[in-house]
Amino acid sequence: MKALGVFPNEKKLAIVDHPAPSIEAPTQVKFKTLEVGVCGTDKEIAHHLHGVPPEGDDYLILHHEALGEVTEVGDAVEGFEVGDLVVPTVRRPCGDPECTACAEGRQDFCFTGKFTERGIVGAHGFFAEECVDEARFLVKIPKELRDVGVLVEPLTIAEKALLQVWDIQERLPWAAKRAREAGTAPKLKALVLGAGPIGLLGAMVLAENGFDVHVYSLEDVDSPRGKLVRDVGGTYHSAKDEDVKALWKKIGDVDLVYEATGASGLSFRVLELLGHNAIFIFTGVPGRKEPIELDAATIMRNLVLENHVLLGTVNAGPDAFHAAVKDLASFKEKWPQTFETLISGRYPMEEYAGLLSGEVGGIKNIITIGG
Repeated sequence: MKALGVFPNEKKLAIVDHPAPSIEAPTQVKFKTLEVGVCGTDKEIAHHLHGVPPEGDDYLILHHEALGEVTEVGDAVEGFEVGDLVVPTVRRPCGDPECTACAEGRQDFCFTGKFTERGIVGAHGFFAEECVDEARFLVKIPKELRDVGVLVEPLTIAEKALLQVWDIQERLPWAAKRAREAGTAPKLKALVLGAGPIGLLGAMVLAENGFDVHVYSLEDVDSPRGKLVRDVGGTYHSAKDEDVKALWKKIGDVDLVYEATGASGLSFRVLELLGHNAIFIFTGVPGRKEPIELDAATIMRNLVLENHVLLGTVNAGPDAFHAAVKDLASFKEKWPQTFETLISGRYPMEEYAGLLSGEVGGIKNIITIGG
């Protein structure tokens, strides 16, 4: 079958003839890949900045955001049948018996760091015509989400972050108590840094959960990204019009900062401005850049005196995947036009080079593999 391989030693990217997979255990599911999403991690691996093939292989099949259709199920599989749409999770357990997180099926919190990740490190990804995986690593989605299901995995980043935010906010028992009694989230203000796919999906999750959402990014206020933010009830601010200090004076203190840029300079400038009891969530991974200057004393002082919480998160567990499926269905019903903006285009697999090189612009690009 056809697959997209990255050859780290040869610094090469090419469509390869890869052996078609088959079910080898009764707990496995086989599916044909319908679509994969193109993200920043894929582009970095394609440029040989990281990415590790499985042991014994000289190439890594790329891509970890995927949507598939079940074509065969093992004899011991329950809950899946031929024709179901599925989204695979990314991370696989480290296998260390001392790792309690992996033993509990929460390898997103792996303690050893020896996990594998499909399409990233130690395990082939999903840019292949067919794939096989354990049923426990697949999430079934409604067929009504066929056109947006490939967004489930990137959406889980925000979903996992928000699940942790609610846990953290239990430290403010009066606010948590009111939220539980009212059956709704307290009205909190959130600032999203960046209007790429992760930032925009994060803004949608936060808006869905009752936050007063502000998004700060490089694009013009009247750009498609700015319009998308306004369409979901948020406020868009362009970095071309104001710096972060001017923005802070305009909108006031925020309860939550959701960083989705990977820009360490901007992130730490904002960190200096946090108000009381605020939570700062890092989701971006900065590249290997020059060191930045920061006011470490102010940041440390504020962290202590103003009860700040810093949280880093990226890979998600089953709870976040199921939350993403639920929220995607809600988004599609409430804001159907947003996906026409968010998904910039769908391209045949032969056009992978331009998409991974960055030559093709847009917000979120999708590669179509199967029918």
